[in-house]
Amino acid sequence: MTRLIDPSLQKLSFIMAEMGDMVIESVSLAIDSYLDGTNTMDKVLSLSDSIRSKYYEVEDLTFDMLLKYQPVADDFRLIRSSTEISYAFSRFGRYAYDITQVRDLFGDVSECTNASLVESTKKVKHMIKEAVMSFAELDVRKAIKIREDEKVIDRIYKERLPKLIESNNTKCALAEALLLRYLERIGDHAVFMSDAINYIVTGKHRPSEERIASHTKNQ
Repeated sequence: MTRLIDPSLQKLSFIMAEMGDMVIESVSLAIDSYLDGTNTMDKVLSLSDSIRSKYYEVEDLTFDMLLKYQPVADDFRLIRSSTEISYAFSRFGRYAYDITQVRDLFGDVSECTNASLVESTKKVKHMIKEAVMSFAELDVRKAIKIREDEKVIDRIYKERLPKLIESNNTKCALAEALLLRYLERIGDHAVFMSDAINYIVTGKHRPSEERIASHTKNQ
């Protein structure tokens, strides 16, 4: 039986899916353009602005649902967490735009050694896709793996930064340090998403293994 709140929940899921697609496109576009030496700042800015607009749309819709329908526990967790996750989406879009600004400010960086960036960006793109999918499927196992991926990005950041401080190439060192910082922050927001997905599914942001197992499909 369809409840009064169901059409609004479906609309919320649709908006969140749109935001997820735009986040994946904007971050991938920004990172790839930096490494390839192309300028996509205007396109990424447009995507970032669109994501931000949808974040406000999610806020208005969730507020409306809370006022009109007095959602039960499961729905309430989804509504509350959707607001948090949509904010994380908006931050992804902003960091993507920040990355294009680094590319615009520093210009051609083909002389730089970008091995650490290539490794970090590969992991970050994987994390974002997994975060979007885990939310769409409410798959708590995928959400848990995001935290493991984030540790890799943190390790690269901490290992690489001291070497950049000692570098003789100021331009490359500054550009790489900024990119690594933005990627590290994107990783943090992906973990924030992971915690929110855990909360929707299990009722806990950092659930125990036993609780995760009891809420995992095909057990």
